[in-house]
Amino acid sequence: MSFSEIGKVIETLGKDRGIDKQIVIKAIEQAFLVTARKKYGIQGEYETRYNEEDGDIEIYQYKNVVEKVRDNIIEIEVSKAKELDEDVEIGDQLGIKIENPNFTRVDVQTARQIIFQKVRDAEREILFAEFKHREGELITGIARRYERGNIAVDLGKADAILSKREIIPGENFKPGDRIQAFLTEVVMTNRGPEIRLSRTSPMFLVKLFEIEVPEIQDGTIEIKSAAREPGQRAKIAVISSDKEIDPVGACVGMKGSRVQNVVNELQGEKIDIVKWSEDIEGFSRAALAPADISNIMLDGENSSMDVIVEEDQLSLAIGRRGQNVRLAAMLTGMRINILSKSKLQEKFKKATENLLQVEGVTEAWSQVLVQEGIMSVGDLSGLAASDLVDLLGIQETEAEKIVKNTISSIEEGKVELAVEEDEDLVSASAVPAYKGLLDSEAEDDKSGKDKFSDAEKRLREELAAFKIK
Repeated sequence: MSFSEIGKVIETLGKDRGIDKQIVIKAIEQAFLVTARKKYGIQGEYETRYNEEDGDIEIYQYKNVVEKVRDNIIEIEVSKAKELDEDVEIGDQLGIKIENPNFTRVDVQTARQIIFQKVRDAEREILFAEFKHREGELITGIARRYERGNIAVDLGKADAILSKREIIPGENFKPGDRIQAFLTEVVMTNRGPEIRLSRTSPMFLVKLFEIEVPEIQDGTIEIKSAAREPGQRAKIAVISSDKEIDPVGACVGMKGSRVQNVVNELQGEKIDIVKWSEDIEGFSRAALAPADISNIMLDGENSSMDVIVEEDQLSLAIGRRGQNVRLAAMLTGMRINILSKSKLQEKFKKATENLLQVEGVTEAWSQVLVQEGIMSVGDLSGLAASDLVDLLGIQETEAEKIVKNTISSIEEGKVELAVEEDEDLVSASAVPAYKGLLDSEAEDDKSGKDKFSDAEKRLREELAAFKIK
C-alpha cells in the first residue's frame, strides 16, 4: 500500500516539532499493528515494519508450522510453509507477509489518529524532559492571557503557569509583557507537562542576586539562606570564602547598584543583607537588625531562642505586624521569642514561683533551676535525682526527696504543671520552605545542644545578674 502521505508527515514532524524521525516511525508501526489486529483477528500474532525506501507499511502474520492445521489463523501446514521458506521445520514460527492488506479509509483514519496521538505523547515527553531539566532556574517568557487569576506565560515551546499566589502583591501584567520568574517544578498531567513559575519564592530572590553579583556566580560568595514577605521586605544571609571580600558590600554593589536592580525587579521590596555565621547567637543578632539585642537564650535541642531587648528596642525587634521577627525566624531556621527585660524578669519570677510549689525546693535552688532552663514543675518532673545533684550541688538524699515530692504533688493535683503563657510575649516560628540554602549541617549529629553549649554557658553567667525580687 502507498504510504507517501505519512512519509511527508514524518518529515514535517521532524522539522517543525523537533521529534526524532524514529519516534514517528515507531508510532506508525504501532498504529498499523493495532489496525491489523482489528482487521485480521486478535488471535493472530502480527508485526509491522515501515519501509522507508518506498514508503510502504509491511505487515507480517506469524503462524506456527504444524503437520496438520487445526486453526488457520495461527497455524500453517509444513508443506505450505516450505514453499515460503525451505528451511522451516515443524515447531518453527513463520512470518508471512500480507500482500495488499486492503485497508479501508476507516482503517487508515484510525491509524492516523493513533499515530498523531502517539506523536503528541512523544512531544509531551520531550517538553517535560526539557523543562524538568530546568527546574530551579530563572526563566523568561511573555504574558499571554489570564486564566482565573493565573497568568499563562509563553515560553516559546510551551506555556507555563504563574498562579495568582505566586505573583508579587500589587503586580499587574498585561498581555505582551515580559515576565521573569523562578521555575519551581514541572509535573506531568493528563493534558501534558504543567510548568509552574513563581515570583514570590525566596529562590527567585536568590537567583536574581546570582545574576547581579559575579562573586556569587563564581562561588566566592554564597547565599546561605533567604526569607521573604513578597513585595514588602526580605532578608538574605551571605558568606564569603575569600576573607578579602566583604560579602555584604559585594551584594550591595557600588552606590547600591546591585541590590537596587534586584529591588526594582521585586517591585520595591526592601532587602536586608546580613553576614552569615556559624555562631548562631551572632547570626541571630544580625538577622534581627536594626534592633539592638541585649541577650539571647538558646535552646539548641528545640531549635528555639528567647531574645531579650530593652523596652525601646521591642518594636524594632518585632517589626511592623511582626514582620522583622518572622523574617529572622525564617532566615535562621529557629523559633524566636522576643521579650523585653521587664517581661523576662516577670517570666523568671513566675517560673520561680511555680517551682516553689514543690516541697523542699528553696528559692535559691528555684532560681538556679530557672537559669538552667527548668521553667516549671512539669520540666522538673522530667529530671532524675542525679540531674538535680549536678545542677544544684546537693546531696543525693535531698535530690531524691525533691523528685519524690514532685511526683506525689503532681499525682495529687496540688500543683500547676506549667507557667501560664504571657499574652504579651511576642513569638515567631518559621523554618525555610526550600532546600539547599540553609546549611544542612543543622541536621547533623554535631548540631543541636552541643553546637550552642558555649553560648549557653556565657548566657547563664550573664543571666545570673537577673536577680528575682
